[in-house]
Amino acid sequence: MSEAQTRAGGGVQSVDRAFELLELVADAGGEATLSQLAEVSGLPQPTIHRLLRTLISGGYIRQQPSRRYSLGPRLIRLGETASRALGASARTHLTRLRDLTGETSNMAVLDGDQVVYVAQVPSPHAMRMFTEVGQRVDLHCTAVGKAVLATLPPAEVDRILSRITMSPRTIHTITDPAVIREEIDRVREHGYAVDDGEQEAGVRCFAVAIPDAPTRAALSICGPQARVSGLDMATVIPLLRDTAASVGRDLSAAS
Repeated sequence: MSEAQTRAGGGVQSVDRAFELLELVADAGGEATLSQLAEVSGLPQPTIHRLLRTLISGGYIRQQPSRRYSLGPRLIRLGETASRALGASARTHLTRLRDLTGETSNMAVLDGDQVVYVAQVPSPHAMRMFTEVGQRVDLHCTAVGKAVLATLPPAEVDRILSRITMSPRTIHTITDPAVIREEIDRVREHGYAVDDGEQEAGVRCFAVAIPDAPTRAALSICGPQARVSGLDMATVIPLLRDTAASVGRDLSAAS
């Protein structure tokens, strides 16, 4: 049968392969060559080329003048819509987290080599963190970014760190890849990440990854360093984990 044959699981093989190519281009940082895709996917180059032409015609893939393939603009609208849906489903849990901690609660998802905030419930305090939904932030200097990195295999973390520019946002920002790797190891060991004035001076955040989510994602609470440092961590970290587990169950059930 042809590539359009139905597989045992009920899926159409050509569609499955097209989505696999999109994922592989994303995993490569948003751009890859035909030979790279063939090596990673194990598919014949003529098959990959045929699928890429279809994705190009739909605007989901672009071919650069260098003949490398990159993610196309049609994916932006899909991603934004999916992100809003993910955030909306988590809002009830984020509201409870905000009410119990008194601090701004956030949800962010991995998007390329950054994370993007998809939901937020602001703190009732006059002095609080403001992060717009849709804002993209770096992985190396945010609690949500480090929590997401800790869910990835070490080899994938190394690939991301080799691609990104670890710019200093404050005097506390970690800009040494070796130090970030040590930080990620600590996140894996302890199960939560900390941003101690690394993204924005005077702001402290705690974050945990969301298990069983359809994409790499994390929850966080953020606020002024003095106030957040006074929270009872023996209560806050389990609360973050329980909230993340609840969000993960909801997202998994809906996918």
